[in-house]
Amino acid sequence: TSEIAAAAMTARMRLPDIEEKDKPKRRPIPDHIPRMEVELTPGADACAGCGGRLRRIGEDVTEELEYVPGRFIANRIVRPRLTCSCCERFVQAPLPSRPIERGRPGPGLLAHVLVSKYADHLPLYRQSQIFDRDGLDLDRSTLADWVGKTTALLEPLADAIGLHVLSAEAIFADDTPISMLAPGTGKTQTARLWTYARDERPWGGTAPPAAWYRFSGDRKGQHPRDHLARFRGWMHADGYAGFEDLYRSGAVREVACMAHVRRKFVDIHRSQGSPIAEQAIGRIAKLYAVEKQTRGSPPDRRAELRRAHAAPVFDDLERWLAMQLTTISGKSPLAGAIRYALTRMERLRPYLDHGILELDNNTAERGMRAIALGRKNYLFVGSEAGGKAAAIAYTLIETAKLNAVDPHAWLADTLARIPDHKITKVDDLLPWRWNG
Repeated sequence: TSEIAAAAMTARMRLPDIEEKDKPKRRPIPDHIPRMEVELTPGADACAGCGGRLRRIGEDVTEELEYVPGRFIANRIVRPRLTCSCCERFVQAPLPSRPIERGRPGPGLLAHVLVSKYADHLPLYRQSQIFDRDGLDLDRSTLADWVGKTTALLEPLADAIGLHVLSAEAIFADDTPISMLAPGTGKTQTARLWTYARDERPWGGTAPPAAWYRFSGDRKGQHPRDHLARFRGWMHADGYAGFEDLYRSGAVREVACMAHVRRKFVDIHRSQGSPIAEQAIGRIAKLYAVEKQTRGSPPDRRAELRRAHAAPVFDDLERWLAMQLTTISGKSPLAGAIRYALTRMERLRPYLDHGILELDNNTAERGMRAIALGRKNYLFVGSEAGGKAAAIAYTLIETAKLNAVDPHAWLADTLARIPDHKITKVDDLLPWRWNG
């Protein structure tokens, strides 16, 4: 121990003096965390030196952050059976409605299972193992049954969120692959999860942000055509060919994504150190600098700023890229990136004149991050029904998060209320109307 102490002292002597103002400040434990107070006293009431009586002159308080594992409780619902002493009529309070008819899980437990899987990316088999440590025999198939029945109960809320998204003037669309167990083969096939998002906060819109997810067994263009059958407006998206029929109909107007354009140049610069790719990245950065200035401004003001400051940069970037294309091999990856950029920029130009549009499709791509993380953990969905359940759960949880609502608290309260809630008033249960 003396050698360790000496080494520590030597290390401290070698370190430069740190100004008190430069030391990182420890953040206090948030006020909403419950406090359990423990008072430590010397044990004696008299001074050990002279025997005089000790009197309190103040106190020192030290706080430490502790974790108490979540606990289960069993709600005992007792309903006395009563009978009239005169006519012997039988009376008993009705059993409250439950999220799963004749089921044992309460709303809070069901919300916990959903949030653990779809927000915290914890597969059901691992949740089952955790429950087993607490002495509860809840196998994966039981939890999967709960997920299926709970999402079916909540499906009207997901549908209402979908209608809210599709009523926007502009939306964001993206899709991602997800493995699905092929029936009877023991193998997996590639299915898709689609997201359609609405977020008007960048231009000061008051509509609540929302994300609507849909599942399909493949990537055929018929799926987005079905999803967006009632939508009329602008759609930010990548260059997926399956969207072309929507654009040709005129009901949906395309807005391309500059982030996809930039990403191709970034990849080339990282792999080849291309100075042309580096210049392209720098020119694109100027467009994003203008966007930073427009954030939160009304649509008219955003369009005005873009026409004045972004349009010249945008036009110059197009001309410059076209010129660079004549100086390099047409078969090179850089030429491919430039051709892609020129094609997509033509379809991105509307953002310059419409303040409700964005420079990229990052809103939709952010909505896919939870799925990407979950995919690494639960690997695949077991069936089309499982994929549909996942789409409903992601719709509810991601929309709650977009509105700064705690998904678990909202889902637990909603699951307690929805069995007796009128289907015509389902909008009252949406996360942005929840008061906690």
